[in-house]
Amino acid sequence: MGAVATTFIAGVEAVKRGLGVPVGSLTQLGTVRLGKRTDNNTPKIKDFVPLTPLECLTFGAWDIFEDNAYEAAVHAKVLEKSLLDQLKEPLSAIKPMKAVFDQTYIKRIDGPNVKSAPSKMDLAEALMTDIQDFKRANNCDRLVMIWCGSTEVFHRSGPVHQNLETFEEGLRNNDADIAPSQIYAYAALKLGVPYANGAPNLTTDTPALLELARQNGVPVCGKDFKTGQTFMKTLLAPGFKARMLGMSGWFSTNILGNRDGEVLEDPGSFKSKEETKLSVLEQILQPNLYPELYKDLYHAVRINYYPPRGDSKEGWDNIDIFGWLGYPMQIKIDFLCRDSILAAPLVLDLVLFLDLAQRSGMKGIQEWLSFYFKAPMTAPGLYPEHDIFIQLMKLKNTLRWMQGEDLITHLGLEYYD
Repeated sequence: MGAVATTFIAGVEAVKRGLGVPVGSLTQLGTVRLGKRTDNNTPKIKDFVPLTPLECLTFGAWDIFEDNAYEAAVHAKVLEKSLLDQLKEPLSAIKPMKAVFDQTYIKRIDGPNVKSAPSKMDLAEALMTDIQDFKRANNCDRLVMIWCGSTEVFHRSGPVHQNLETFEEGLRNNDADIAPSQIYAYAALKLGVPYANGAPNLTTDTPALLELARQNGVPVCGKDFKTGQTFMKTLLAPGFKARMLGMSGWFSTNILGNRDGEVLEDPGSFKSKEETKLSVLEQILQPNLYPELYKDLYHAVRINYYPPRGDSKEGWDNIDIFGWLGYPMQIKIDFLCRDSILAAPLVLDLVLFLDLAQRSGMKGIQEWLSFYFKAPMTAPGLYPEHDIFIQLMKLKNTLRWMQGEDLITHLGLEYYD
């Protein structure tokens, strides 16, 4: 219940009360074209598919700190206190449940509000009790869980992750390769709750948890919210490739002062983030297909913890491109963004779309939600699509398919027959 989660919760409560507009949310402000351009039929997405109204959302969270949502939001310093004071009553009512936490996986923060149990299976069962108690206490019909927590240290899928039976045995035996985020995901999927991973952690992208998701008919998606610098890369790189402009280098650095920045000071956590941030250009530019343009691309990413900046992250990019006959050019970007302001509407959309997916009978990996992630999940052996415009087309065509509408190909030849 840190900066991203409290900004999301407070934002929804503000929109409910007419105190703000859900800018950045495709589910609330976006439209979808139906039929031909000449039909002039472009309803809002929330009017086209049966999304849960904001008035029907209620929130719960776990955190290693004991602050309620109001206190946590004030501490995060993302939203103005004058706005938070108008939301004090609903936010103060949201008190964090004790978290599953292991400092082996997140080294630079610690807190008192933590569960203790003999085994990781006991911790998973405690989380399942929390989920069931929350559902009952709040009279909820359905639930969705979304990870808005810190980035865990980098590690790859190991023997314990290869099938559900081995994973559950690992939970009982306190296997060191099972991270806290995986325990949360297991608890959610075991109870049939859709799960989205907003961090670069190894979580549902393992054979064991994907097996559980399919077995219980649960949709999952992730990973790592696409907000600032990587968002810019997925906007610009497709344009360079579309025009067959070459690229020799892309250097990115960030300064960030919130809890995320502090956690990422640890090399292990940064490695997790670096892996997702570096993968984007490789997939978009396809140097194996265009070696004369991209085979020698040098791509580097840096993140620096700088407390005075707080949640207002600054991302600097230097891009060295080349054009006709190899002549060099440069592009420089200075994106002074607000990390949690960009992430909050993504959280809302993912919650509503995952709930829709489950009600539509969809299960397992939801690749159509790649639009929201730095490292989208795909079927094994299938490369992810990072071009944000292709991702948006995939998302909207999935909504059309759900509702039995014709898919839009943008071919347009029918206008010229």
